[in-house]
Amino acid sequence: MTRKICVVITARASYSRIKTVLTAIKKHPSLTLQLVVSGSALSEKYGAVIKQIRSDEFEIAASFSNVMDGSNPVDSVKTVVLALSDLSTFFSHSKPDIVITIADRFETSATALSAAFMNIPLVHIQGGEITGNIDDKVRNCITALADYHFVSTENAAKRVISMGAKEENIFVTGCPSIDLVSEVFYQPKQDFNPLTEYGGVGPSFDISNGYLVVMQHPVTNEYHFSGDQTLQTLKAIEQLEIPTFWFWPNSDPGTEGVSKMIRTYREDHPDVNIHFFKSIEPVHFLKLLKNSLCLIGNSSVGIRECASLGVPVVNIGSRQKGRERGRNVIDVPYHCDAILNATKRQITHGHYQPDPIYGNGNAAMHITEILTNISLNTHM
Repeated sequence: MTRKICVVITARASYSRIKTVLTAIKKHPSLTLQLVVSGSALSEKYGAVIKQIRSDEFEIAASFSNVMDGSNPVDSVKTVVLALSDLSTFFSHSKPDIVITIADRFETSATALSAAFMNIPLVHIQGGEITGNIDDKVRNCITALADYHFVSTENAAKRVISMGAKEENIFVTGCPSIDLVSEVFYQPKQDFNPLTEYGGVGPSFDISNGYLVVMQHPVTNEYHFSGDQTLQTLKAIEQLEIPTFWFWPNSDPGTEGVSKMIRTYREDHPDVNIHFFKSIEPVHFLKLLKNSLCLIGNSSVGIRECASLGVPVVNIGSRQKGRERGRNVIDVPYHCDAILNATKRQITHGHYQPDPIYGNGNAAMHITEILTNISLNTHM
């Protein structure tokens, strides 16, 4: 009899983080995958990653359109309430043996609460990390609710232990997203044209002499300033005069401020050399990163994947303040000149030696082996 493993995907980042694990579970003879897709992962506004999931031939057990598409904390709370109702109903019918939730986005708290209250063993991936904003509260809440912890680093394991988790239920697996990085590291050739492959919005340009990538999200406890913070990056990119691929922000409080600033800036500066995307396929995204001059913004991609790829990063503001990071990262405040100068330094430096802080590319294999063999119980 196989174990039913339910994985809940709530956003585009969740899918890239867990894709290799989904593949490994799907192929494992002792495991059955129950895949649930909800939240902004269904929204066209944020790239509708559900289309990519289907394209990758994963069977979706259920999908729930429950994201409240606003730009304030109230809508985040309402999204969690709707997700609680959807997920608890699904769990009661599907009866998974294990539920897996990923990282620290606010929607993941609904997965954790539903599983915990229904006495279903809960696995948390990427607990024990620090970012210095409200994500820490979400992540630590899920750690408290989880029965098993698949963490990325030894330091993360120590933090989970300090929060009261039993050491025998904590496993240092590495980050599953680094599995995809390993594939790209040995086959880095950019064998696609992002402008023709993914459309997007903005000018076409020649990238043969290099390009930049920007991923900038609102900070949940600074959401009132998200537009002004984005403006500083836009000004720096315009002054650099380097072709730039800019990815649309996550669904978080403050997203509308980011989006409005981007639209206004594009209207006022029609010749700015920036092309905007909602989302692209995970391996293509990593190849785009690997061949870039520098990543600019505040995404955890700059801390995790870029460390393993050796890509130079200019990390802006407080969103990743507490994370373990490699030598490839320069931290700067939300100020045009600081962003501009740091980016020039990183371009001059060029790529760094890869740093395997978050794993060596075998997380999915490790995780599926644990899922197959652990004795299941909930730790009340």
